[in-house]
Order: sequence, then C-alpha cells, then structure tokens
Amino acid sequence: MARTWLHLTSSIIVCALICFNFFTVDAKDHHPRPMLLPLQLTSRNHSQQRHLDNIRRHLQQSGLSSSTPNARMRLYDDLLSNGYYTTRLWIGTPPQEFALIVDTGSTVTYVPCSSCAHCGKHQDPRFQPDLSSTYQPVKCNPSCNCDDEQKQCTYDRRYAEMSSSSGVLGEDIVSFGNESELVPQRAVFGCENRETGDLYSQRADGIMGLGRGQLSIVDQLVDKSVIGDSFSLCYGGMDVGGGAMVLGKITPPPEMVFSHSDPFRSPYYNIELKEMHVAGKRLKLPTGVFDGRHGTVLDSGTTYAYFQKDAFVAFRDAILREVHSLKRVRGPDPNFDDICFSGAGRDVSQLSKSFPAVEMVFNNGNKLLLSPENYLFRHTKLIGAYCLGIFANTESTTLLGGIVVRNTLVTYDRDNDRIGFLKTNCSELWRRVKISGAPAPAPSVSQSNDTNLEIPPASAPSGLPANVLPGAWHITCILAMFPVFLGFFPCTVL
Repeated sequence: MARTWLHLTSSIIVCALICFNFFTVDAKDHHPRPMLLPLQLTSRNHSQQRHLDNIRRHLQQSGLSSSTPNARMRLYDDLLSNGYYTTRLWIGTPPQEFALIVDTGSTVTYVPCSSCAHCGKHQDPRFQPDLSSTYQPVKCNPSCNCDDEQKQCTYDRRYAEMSSSSGVLGEDIVSFGNESELVPQRAVFGCENRETGDLYSQRADGIMGLGRGQLSIVDQLVDKSVIGDSFSLCYGGMDVGGGAMVLGKITPPPEMVFSHSDPFRSPYYNIELKEMHVAGKRLKLPTGVFDGRHGTVLDSGTTYAYFQKDAFVAFRDAILREVHSLKRVRGPDPNFDDICFSGAGRDVSQLSKSFPAVEMVFNNGNKLLLSPENYLFRHTKLIGAYCLGIFANTESTTLLGGIVVRNTLVTYDRDNDRIGFLKTNCSELWRRVKISGAPAPAPSVSQSNDTNLEIPPASAPSGLPANVLPGAWHITCILAMFPVFLGFFPCTVL
C-alpha cells in the first residue's frame, strides 16, 4: 500500500509540533498527497541545540575505533505486495520477536503492547513487558509528556495517510539477530496502547525509526558510541523484494555517488537534487524546482515518489514521448487515474528496451541512473503492463519513496552530512554473501544496577571486521557473482 510515513505530530521527549498543513486529494485522480511537516522545537534555541548535538557526535565519532562493529540485518517483504520493507528485531529477556517497517521518516521505534486497547492483529504476538526481566518504564520527567497517572513518559505519532500510534515509552534490551556483529543494547522504544488506520490493519508489527531524533534507534546507538554515525539500506528489485540493512559504517565503494544532506534544514534525510534527465534530455524546469520547502526528501517508509506539480508534468510528458510504441491502459484500481502501459513484456530485466533511462543530477554534478523499475510498478491485473510510480505533490517538497531506490545501496553517512547511492542487486547482496564460522555466544549486558542479564541471540560471526559486509574474504566465490561490488568488498585474501 502506498503510505507516507511523515509526521503530523510529535509528543515524544523534547519534540513538539508547531506546523500544520493537511494533505489534499485531487478531485481528478483521487491520489492522496503527502504532507511534510518538520519536527521542530518551540524553543528559539532549537537550531543551536541541534548544532551542539552535531558537534558532540562528531567528537564522539573521532574517538571511535576502526573496528567498531555494526548490525547487519536482513530485509523482508516488497513494495508491491506490502508497500514497505521490514526487518526483524528482538526485544526483552527472553527475546520477543517483531517484524518492523524500516522507516527513515520516523524517529521512534514502537511495537504493540500487551495492554493495547486498540491494536490490530499483526504478524507476531504483542510485546509483554511483564515477561521481560530487563524491561523498565521510562519514568515521567520534565522533558517528556506523561500518562494520566504522571508515572510514565508517553509518545504520539500521526501520519499523513491519517493513521496514528500512541503509547508509553519503555527501555529494554534490543537484539539485532545472529548475523549482526553488534551485541544487544539497551534502548528506549514505544509500547503501543492505541493504533489507527493503516497501522491498525497492516501485517507488520510496528515501525523501526531510523530518522534524526533522540529516540531514533540510530541516534541511541551512536550516542552510546557502539556504532559509527551511518547506516545503509538496500531494497530488493521489482519482483524479488527483500534486501539488506547495516546499522553502522561500511566502506563506501568507489562507484558510489554522493549528494550533500543538510541535517539542519529538517529532521528528514534530504539530498540536493538539481535536475533530471529522461532519455538523455534535461527536463525544462524552473531553477530550484526540487529545492522547495524541505527540499528533496528520502523516506524509506513511503512507497512511491511525489514531485512538485511542474516537475511531475514535465517528467510524465517526457516518459510519454519515449513510449509511443506501448499501449495506454487503465490502472488496476478504478479509484486512481494511474498512467499505465501494456506491451512491455513480463521480464523486468528487459524493461529498458521499452522505457527510457532516467538520471538524477545532484548539485555537485554527480549523477544517479534510474532504471525503469525505479519509477514503475507492475500492473496487478494485466500481464506485461506497468504504471508510473511518480505522482504530483500539491506541496513544493519532493518526496522520494522506496520505489526510487530499488536495487540501490543507499548509505546515510550522517557523520559526513551526505547520502550515497550505488546501483546493485540488493536481493542477491544478502542471499549470496557467506558468513564464515559459527556465531559466538553473546556477551552479557548489565543494567544500571549491574545485574547481569541473559541476552537474546545477537552474536557476531567470528573474524569479520566491523565496517565490511560478511563475505568480503570469500574472494573466489563472491567476486564472480558480484562484479558491481569489486569496489565494495576489499580484495583481501584469508
């Protein structure tokens, strides 16, 4: 389902909403338009505080060892069937498992609580705090909103497609799976007491918030100095799905192209998109068309892409000029005026013979080549038919959802204020890498009272450095299968 995981409100620690702007529905095509709202503090010192936090994190990162571990995690699901990608996360002692949507537009991780009064039926059982020996509520304090009894901090999240999640904040041990080098860590998360809309009806259990904010799982791990200030996502292709995620730094391949990302413009991850080319021809657009309001925002929890209206019209018309040999057909849903074509065949690898290549050009001159699967989705009712996955946004912000980065390794290098892109086969990236050695047992983690805890399995494979994906040393079998990653995996022999 096409969703826009961008916040309307925030009542989590140190976050307060000050902007409102409802999304609109165009009477002609009935497509919901995303609403983009920054999470801002009401205090005038907000920008200064963010700048100080940035300086503090840079100082922390400068002291990190090159062997700092990372969390390598498998991705599941796909855009067409689910509208999102998920990963598995384990919370508590003993561990309770959850399927969470990976979302760069959210700043909190949350799961349904056993006490939830209005939660849907999801993939896994609800989290039961009473069954975890390491769970602790986040006690009410001056920096958070509190429950009615003034005992526990609360959170509230509302999204553009009118779904919402609210509950209490708790702290427990979070584990990242057996493929991860990163040992289990204590982290704050949301325990849902109420969810509505798509959050209620979706199969996934909840959200894994990767955005910028104190409650983001990335920020929490970085503040503990257990990972580098970076993470990477690699979404699988049109018909395959799956993929991989790394929390922490990796060695960027030489072929990766970067764009500057301004952390002070908004809490969302933005890039500096200057222009677009279709079939080698630059779209004739006003200067700065991709720089409106929040700029060009990457949101992994949004399914499709939304351009400012002039940019969308120019893009649509350019595509139509290049696909004159295909037949226009109705979309799969009569409620939407989708732009669809038939006659391209079922083989996704052959779509470039029927649809043009698209290039994104950044302010620094770097270019990212988009294949047809990065702007098309498969028609669900007609074999060999495809529809545009780019829509018009009534607001000036450009929003790039998961469709744009399918089969693209995206590195959110927060430490250097940049985002990198590398076209590759993301499903094969995880499927074919080989981890050597049996997992070592996870070390114990202590609470603040120094009580030793038994940790859920999240152990590291032996002998692997922290900043390289597993499989780097299996040169004879890996390089033949991954020519695009010759620069990604260091050519070191055992």
